[in-house]
Amino acid sequence: MKKFKLKRTPTLVLIALASMTSVALADTVNLGTVGGSSGATSNENIYAQKGTATSMAPTQANLNATEPQSIISRAYIEESTPPTGNLNTIIAIAPSISSSPSPNGAGLMDTKTTMRGFQDGEYNVTFDGIPFGDTNGPTHHSTSYFPASIIGGVVIERGPGNASNIGYATYGGSVNLYSKTPSETQKTSVSGSFGSWNTRLYTASYESGRMKDSDATLQLDVQQLTSDGYLTNAFIDGKTYSAKYQRPVGDSSLLTLYSAYSHVLTNQPDAVTGSTSSQLNSLGKNYFLNSNPQSQGYYGYNLQDKHTDFEYARLQSRLGDGWETDNSLYTYRYWNETTAGQSPGNFNGTTDSSYSVKNLNSVTAAVVPTGDVPGYYKLNGYRVWGDNFKASKKMGEDLLRVGVWYEMNNTNRHNLEADLTTGAVLNGVTSSSSGLNQPGVVTSSNFAEQTSTRHAVQPYVEYEWAAAPGLKVMPGYKYMTENDSVSSLMNQKSQLNQSYSYNYNASLPYLTVNQKLDGENAVYAQYAKGMYVIGQSIALGGLNATNGSKPAPEYTTNYQLGWVHKEDKLVFDADIYYIDINNLYTNSGTPTNPIFVNSGGAVYKGYEGQVTYSLDKEWAVYANLGVNSAKYKSDNSSITNAPTGNVPMAPKFTDAFGVMYQQGPWTGNLIYKNIGTQLASTTYGDYPHIDNLDLNVSYTFRDVQSLNMSALKAQLSVFNLQNRQTLLYASSGTVASSTTYQYQAPRSLMLTLKADF
Repeated sequence: MKKFKLKRTPTLVLIALASMTSVALADTVNLGTVGGSSGATSNENIYAQKGTATSMAPTQANLNATEPQSIISRAYIEESTPPTGNLNTIIAIAPSISSSPSPNGAGLMDTKTTMRGFQDGEYNVTFDGIPFGDTNGPTHHSTSYFPASIIGGVVIERGPGNASNIGYATYGGSVNLYSKTPSETQKTSVSGSFGSWNTRLYTASYESGRMKDSDATLQLDVQQLTSDGYLTNAFIDGKTYSAKYQRPVGDSSLLTLYSAYSHVLTNQPDAVTGSTSSQLNSLGKNYFLNSNPQSQGYYGYNLQDKHTDFEYARLQSRLGDGWETDNSLYTYRYWNETTAGQSPGNFNGTTDSSYSVKNLNSVTAAVVPTGDVPGYYKLNGYRVWGDNFKASKKMGEDLLRVGVWYEMNNTNRHNLEADLTTGAVLNGVTSSSSGLNQPGVVTSSNFAEQTSTRHAVQPYVEYEWAAAPGLKVMPGYKYMTENDSVSSLMNQKSQLNQSYSYNYNASLPYLTVNQKLDGENAVYAQYAKGMYVIGQSIALGGLNATNGSKPAPEYTTNYQLGWVHKEDKLVFDADIYYIDINNLYTNSGTPTNPIFVNSGGAVYKGYEGQVTYSLDKEWAVYANLGVNSAKYKSDNSSITNAPTGNVPMAPKFTDAFGVMYQQGPWTGNLIYKNIGTQLASTTYGDYPHIDNLDLNVSYTFRDVQSLNMSALKAQLSVFNLQNRQTLLYASSGTVASSTTYQYQAPRSLMLTLKADF
């Protein structure tokens, strides 16, 4: 059978990085998956000549960029990020990315990330071109879905992209994850990582190579992670299984089937983030949960049980006469059953200082018997279905691309009041506002919801015009339409019996330009409009006390300019951006109990850069910088009590530095990342800056045939080398006024052994 290989087109969003050439594999570094899609093109492994700046760069852009981007290779993931990590630990290095270290240890607890000050949920995250996220707002759980071991590469796009960029929050940018590209040859790898706080990570992967009879390939990956964590009783137990199968269909199509399943058990509070100052002072900076079953902070009463799966079937075809099609039919699921103590902060070292059940908004709560522990059972479960279709037509040097993205979901959520001592759900409460006998609700995120749904459609068209030698001009147009509906006995926040449905529509123009100046330099410009529907589906209940109030969507206008330079010894890029936003919603509550308020308009602007310089074929140095401004507009006079000054939770700058070494079997790197100060809220002052320094050194044994191995690699990792314990989170913004706190985990060690067969 003839081997099928999809041809490249000159319009790949992520074309092979400049200075990457076809050279002997022994002299190259495998950078992993950095390919994108244009028509029916495929992701592919990219190799770079050893000793070049390209092969060593932690992040870089390419000469075909039409907006600021940071490409992170599989090589960087393996050599420089925690084996226990996830998407947030991987992208933390990039400019204008603020990804706070986990207080429980690297990759051992969900963390949140911002891009240019845009919060998680205000930018896209995709996997193999498919956007995913929660259905009550496209936020993400970093320990769920995709651990670092199954990610083949990442491309961060700090901008809306072109019209063909799909998703709910493209205006803030996109973090694009890619699965690993199949190997041409058969290979099996197993690894074990052993680190501080009884952390254990085991992985196994299998590559079938190119099967002789069918040209098909099969990838299998398994991972198990367990850890006690730095924080007391903050245990984590996670398992992930994934499979990817590719097979040519005829001579002009490629079928890809992908499936991943993850199950994560973690002990952590739900509605309270961190511990009180009294607890930290008397029980230590790492106090989190206790082992007293008479306490609301007992670890057995604070458990999150998460199941996720992610599947797609993708068919890429060349139809002839310049036409190509690419269609991905997909589904994914998130199911989180949480048990939570009502007030874990009541524990004083021996017992809880008090037991109580809240009475909110004229809702009379059932009473927990004296001596029993009050809490609640929470469900956040949803299933998403979607289809992403695109077609392209090659016309000389130009390219026409059209497509449509459709997605729908079904969500079930509730918080049910419980007696955690007996495990019983309480009988219920009576709401004087509705007269209904409803399930008991104890948290400030009160809801007993039946269902919510969201339907989204995004058709688009764009044209890539080769206007002059080296000049690509791409105008485009996308139409966004979205319907969010809720049906609830007791809706979130309002605590009312509510059913409503809202429709949103927007016409969004795009224009990008890329001019190649020569083989080493290119400049680009971007103009794009965007729309974002705040707090989709469920969270709309948090914005409305009655059915009739429809939240206004955010509208954005984005302008960006940039320059990319690439040669063997030096790669760098720089950009400036300006983003005008209307109807910016900010959280006037807390991260665990958000209350979104329309704060009027705001302007995000700044400049960014990243550079890698190869000193010789063994040493390279790296640096990046993002200087970011996010401020409310001064003309928000129509908004009552409109905030002024800086937008909360938007770092004023980020910077990073690195030293990389490659020589024979040795690799090493020292990576430093600093996140500048940021406003905690419109009421409180700045958080302190957060910095982190990691060291990774590895040695690969090649002469191990006597052990039936093709290679054996030993890697030593030291995380937070400086042993910082900076304040990461204060529930009210400052140490003096806050009720709970989180601090950076101290220095930790990890030894990893990986064997290839």
